[in-house]
Amino acid sequence: MTRTRASLLVVLAAVGAVGGFLVQLALGALGVQKLLPEFTLAITLVLIAVIVVALAVPIRRATRGKVRRRVDPFYATRVVLLAKACAAAGALLTGAAAGMIAELLVRPVSASEALWRMLAMLIASVLGLVGGLVAESLCIVPPDDDENPSTGAPA
Repeated sequence: MTRTRASLLVVLAAVGAVGGFLVQLALGALGVQKLLPEFTLAITLVLIAVIVVALAVPIRRATRGKVRRRVDPFYATRVVLLAKACAAAGALLTGAAAGMIAELLVRPVSASEALWRMLAMLIASVLGLVGGLVAESLCIVPPDDDENPSTGAPA
């Protein structure tokens, strides 16, 4: 399994930014209430990032600790896939939050509470992105002695 590419994350963030901006514009044009993320969304995103990193720590300890032990490959695969999904969702939500903030800033009306909520979502989604990438890096297993010693591969 390969590492998550930065180009994928940039594309997802760009798609999210355009989508968030256009959805807010469309909702405003239709006269419907615009999306306003709750603070609980930000808290949930941060908790998900912490949980994903916490799930990856035992793999890191098993492979790099003083006492090395066998890593369950199914558990490691699940954690890596969860970390990749967390990074991708974090990139998409980061873009969406940035797009909604951009739409909010081009409006002539000031909405400070909405701006704080969207900033909280932006920060939490960046933390989710970083948490996914950190968890993925924690799951890298060092190469065996008989394999190519150049780089380790993700679990």
